[in-house]
Amino acid sequence: MLRITDLSFSMEGAPLFDGASAIIPTGHKVGVVGRNGTGKTTLFKLIRGELHAEGGSITLPPRARIGGVAQEVPGNEVSLIDTVLAADTERAALMAEADTATDAARIAEIQTRLADIDAWSAEGRASAILRGLGFDAEEQRMPCSAFSGGWRMRVALAAVLFAQPDLLLLDEPTNYLDLEGALWLENYLQRYPHTVLIVSHDRGLLNRAVGGILHLENRKLTYYTGPYDQFARQRAEQRAIQAAAAKKQEARRAHLQGFVDRFRAQANKAKQAQSRVKMLEKMETIRAPEDAARTVFTFPEPEQLSPPILMTEGVNVGYDGTTVLRNLDLRIDQDDRIALLGKNGQGKTTLAKLLSGRLPPMTGKLQHSGKLRIGFFAQHQVDELRIEETPLQHLFRECPGEAQSKLRARLAGFGLGAEQAQTPVGNLSGGQKARLSLLLATLPAPHLLILDEPTNHLDIESREALVEALTAYSGAVILISHDMHLLSMVADRLWLVKDGTVRPYDDDLEAYRRMLLQADTPAKPAVARKPEQPKRAGRDQILALRAELRKCEDRLEKLGEMSEKLVAKLADPALYEEGRSDEAAVWQKKYAELREAQSRAEDLWLRAQDRLERAEGQNA
Repeated sequence: MLRITDLSFSMEGAPLFDGASAIIPTGHKVGVVGRNGTGKTTLFKLIRGELHAEGGSITLPPRARIGGVAQEVPGNEVSLIDTVLAADTERAALMAEADTATDAARIAEIQTRLADIDAWSAEGRASAILRGLGFDAEEQRMPCSAFSGGWRMRVALAAVLFAQPDLLLLDEPTNYLDLEGALWLENYLQRYPHTVLIVSHDRGLLNRAVGGILHLENRKLTYYTGPYDQFARQRAEQRAIQAAAAKKQEARRAHLQGFVDRFRAQANKAKQAQSRVKMLEKMETIRAPEDAARTVFTFPEPEQLSPPILMTEGVNVGYDGTTVLRNLDLRIDQDDRIALLGKNGQGKTTLAKLLSGRLPPMTGKLQHSGKLRIGFFAQHQVDELRIEETPLQHLFRECPGEAQSKLRARLAGFGLGAEQAQTPVGNLSGGQKARLSLLLATLPAPHLLILDEPTNHLDIESREALVEALTAYSGAVILISHDMHLLSMVADRLWLVKDGTVRPYDDDLEAYRRMLLQADTPAKPAVARKPEQPKRAGRDQILALRAELRKCEDRLEKLGEMSEKLVAKLADPALYEEGRSDEAAVWQKKYAELREAQSRAEDLWLRAQDRLERAEGQNA
């Protein structure tokens, strides 16, 4: 297991961890969450030994291999498939030695070990991982130098997945994946045979691919069992109880202080007043949970135009005489919310450029209202901001005649306060840069807003704020995103970009997800390396494990029902009235005991699920 004990660490004098502790059981998949700047990436560097803790310790099992996506992605002439195969250093060394070994005993040892680690299926497994991340068979034989930085990051991800470290550390891996690649990775991680820690703001990934959440807040670490939505509910319940306790204590303090103020000067009450002063001094303060500043996006509202605002008739579009999309007959109205689906390379970005006026049609007609204003956001625009200028200077250039107070108000409407307004862009976080780019895209109050991967670098709170802003926005929206939660909350129409055409997709996003996973079953991770493979689990064992899992689920359901009743009881203000403090304490103790029981039950459920998955995998 991974054990973090009393960890302390500061960055440039600012404490990030102060006595932080957590235990991650072996084999668990855990999402690491916390607001931007709390230290998630720093925690990974501490685990890898790239940084050294000022206090406390981080321990792993002896000889445990730690792996993550390399920051320096190769741009050499080695093919993608060979780059991935080389990531399994033991296999590569054994294969090289097999070509030169002459001692019969050593040759036998090498061949036995190669069989143990399933070396002969390695190329097939590496190819399946690359295919799942968007590389076809021809591309897998091409050199790394033929691909851009984002695609090379996919190769680096494929390499670490293939190497199968005992502890896999992934920091926002979906930022350089499309929806299809993100769904493939989500499914792959569910089957990964070792421990995974993944920093992510992708709510869908955190709900489907992990069984625990490690939360960073106030320089502490707290481990929660269950997916993200369960963690969010638990946090809300805890905050409600803490707020109720603080309110109750505030009322108690006011009552005691009132008694002291009234009777301190009266001789016959002085002793009682003094007693209450001592009670006030001994009372340990319960602080109400602090609410972080609300994350906001404020889009300017465009005037209404007559429908349709944009149409294409028989349009072909492409580059340098090569057609990418053909025979496009599309219509967009101002109240449309459209998500573009389709694998990378099928033409989603080409369509976005066509509709935004950045790419002219090769043939056919593209018609739009003469008053139509279009806002366009793409991830590369974040990288094109002028790093030496401040956000305020960016706005001065775009709106030269506008008062500074109004420009600051615009920045505040995108969560960029007074301090960030005067900070050079190069010193802003990735999320703050993305906010600035979104603001610049929406400055003219566009009637049509085209967003290509807008959530990269945005934390979960910012993504929820973006959902709210797009829902309230009165213009049309076209979305390209790997964030299933964003698409499901915003889009009411789906267009599938595939095989050179664009057509409506009449089913829902969940059906699209199932279709992708059925069509491209993820590469099954190799069995964990051991001297001997365990015997296949029999059918009777699987049936028994399924029964055990059902019992665990029933237990969790009953505990959940009890928790809801207790939360309702504790939220009743009458419970905290004068004279009922003992009763309130009893219920709070019951709730604490219930939460502990829930934690144990969730751990049993996770273990039962893990045993069943292993047995089914061995029996497949």
